[in-house]
Amino acid sequence: MPATTLCATPSSPAAKKNWSSQSLQRTPPSSSVTHCSAAASSSSGSHFLQVDRVAFLIDKCKSINQLLQIHAALLRHGLNPHPILNFKLQRSYSSFGRLDYAVSLFDRTDNPNVFLWTAIIHAHTQCGLSEQALVYYAQMLSQSIQPNAFTFSSVLRGCSLESCRALHSQVIKFRFDSDLYVTTGLLDAYARGGDVMSAKQLFDAMPEKSLVSLTAMLTCYAKHGQIEEARLLFEEMEEKDVVCWNVMIDGYAQHGYPRESLLLFRQMLGAKVKPNEITVLSILSSCGQLGSLEPGRWLHSYIENDIQINVRVGTALIDMYCKCGSLDDARKVFDEMRDKDVVAWNSMIMGYAIHGFSEEAFRMFDTMCSIGLLPTDITFIAILTACGHSGLVSKGWSIFSSMKNEYEIEPKIEHFGCMVNILGRAGRLQKAYDLVRNMKIDPDPVLWGTLLWACRLHNEVSLGEEIAEFLMSHDLASSGTYVILSNIYAAAGNWDGVAKVRSLMKESGVEKEPGCSVIEVDNKVHEFLAGDLRHPKSKEIYLMLEEMNRWLEMNGYTPQTDVVLHDLGEQQKQLSLGVHSEKLAMAFGLISTRGGTTIKIVKNLRVCLDCHAVMKLMSKITKRKIIMRDRNRFHHFENGSCSCGDFW
Repeated sequence: MPATTLCATPSSPAAKKNWSSQSLQRTPPSSSVTHCSAAASSSSGSHFLQVDRVAFLIDKCKSINQLLQIHAALLRHGLNPHPILNFKLQRSYSSFGRLDYAVSLFDRTDNPNVFLWTAIIHAHTQCGLSEQALVYYAQMLSQSIQPNAFTFSSVLRGCSLESCRALHSQVIKFRFDSDLYVTTGLLDAYARGGDVMSAKQLFDAMPEKSLVSLTAMLTCYAKHGQIEEARLLFEEMEEKDVVCWNVMIDGYAQHGYPRESLLLFRQMLGAKVKPNEITVLSILSSCGQLGSLEPGRWLHSYIENDIQINVRVGTALIDMYCKCGSLDDARKVFDEMRDKDVVAWNSMIMGYAIHGFSEEAFRMFDTMCSIGLLPTDITFIAILTACGHSGLVSKGWSIFSSMKNEYEIEPKIEHFGCMVNILGRAGRLQKAYDLVRNMKIDPDPVLWGTLLWACRLHNEVSLGEEIAEFLMSHDLASSGTYVILSNIYAAAGNWDGVAKVRSLMKESGVEKEPGCSVIEVDNKVHEFLAGDLRHPKSKEIYLMLEEMNRWLEMNGYTPQTDVVLHDLGEQQKQLSLGVHSEKLAMAFGLISTRGGTTIKIVKNLRVCLDCHAVMKLMSKITKRKIIMRDRNRFHHFENGSCSCGDFW
């Protein structure tokens, strides 16, 4: 019985009565209690009027102490057993977070009606105790009390998909399947459980659709990645509140459509709908995904003027600035934040880690621990990432071991992935392989992929073949698996192996992800593919590319043609290298910005050795800082060197 587990109270009737009197008369009377006593003891006016007045006072309570005082007065004057007042008290105790008092009061109520049962069910679902709520629902049915629409709406909140299906049959049995309020609750429960088809069937069968039901279906589509269906429904909605806009904007942000998220945000502003905290969190995420610093800065200014920067928003700003390459802005936000929690510290530590400033990440970690904040599993992912980007194998092992030994945090798959990355990049492939094989948890495709990339990095053909064949045979291979295996063969000069892999890709319908580089100039994002001729300024870009090549040759640059993993002649390899997407983005940046301006480029894949060497030289030749974000990390090129120390 939930009451026995949630509230330790005496079990005998006499003891219960004594407990109620003692526990509810601990505080001195206030004006509310005085009014309550007068209402309870007045000889003039009807009994119902007195109940009505006391119910009004209960609803107006602003603290748990006031409520306790009123309850004590009711006990003294004998009005406590009244069902309306019990309902009001029970609901108010729940709203103040005192579920234990609500349960005790319910247990002391003789023959509770459907409203009291519904209130206790609602109280438990509000506290996330959906299983206990279902137990109360079953007990209510066993007392031959028929549920009403509010009962179903309450018990459906937070229930599992299996429970939802069982409750659906109850809804039909008690003939509430045409009630809009109840069917919306069912729709929401199916959506939470991932049963989009059942949610859609319910939605389509609704004779009328409220804004709540429309939003529930919109959320269902957006949450489960059916973005096109969500957008169609969104466009059909005659009324759209801020919640609808947020659902759609966040759906785009969460499923890899950050540009669409930003465009929709602009439409939202044009529609005169005021954003709230949820909106800005989604948009900051989209800016971070794109690496779009200027929109992020504009949003920061908007937040400062219209939305309070609390810890949650501040942490999102830190994350956005880190992903957009501006550690100075991120650190400024961090330093100005009050009452920073461990999540904010984690974001800043991770920011330093992915930018290659490992020592600063370690200093922040030590500072965080020194002020009494305990690290979380996310903290250790950040610190291990810092070790991986600096090749610190011994330190990585030490930190990995301390997780369980010092902080009692069980390593997760992500922590093992960090260790495999540290070992693999350092060339300790056998030790990395042994770590994966001896794990207590099953390795996922990402972990195997990390080890496979290490095989490519160190030209370990046999182990690379073994891992790739395992992934393919177990239906775990991604397009990256085929590409890396093909690259392993190409680096070894095994062109038959390359042809075999490409044939397998064709048969399986797997396509290689094309390299793409993005640069933002004057608040506009420009995208380039290798050898791209689509840009309106292509002629000027390629003229600058020729000029760059002359500068590079004068400074001793030699193309690293061994990174071209195709069976081509030397001249063809050089031509292929010369039009990589990041070089086109660099050329565009040079012709589009003033001298001295930092050039920021985002690459969707790992930057190649040749482009890395070119960026180092160009930072020295042009006396510009170049910041490049690739798939794994940031590179800060300045005066001929890179923050990664040529280890990436």
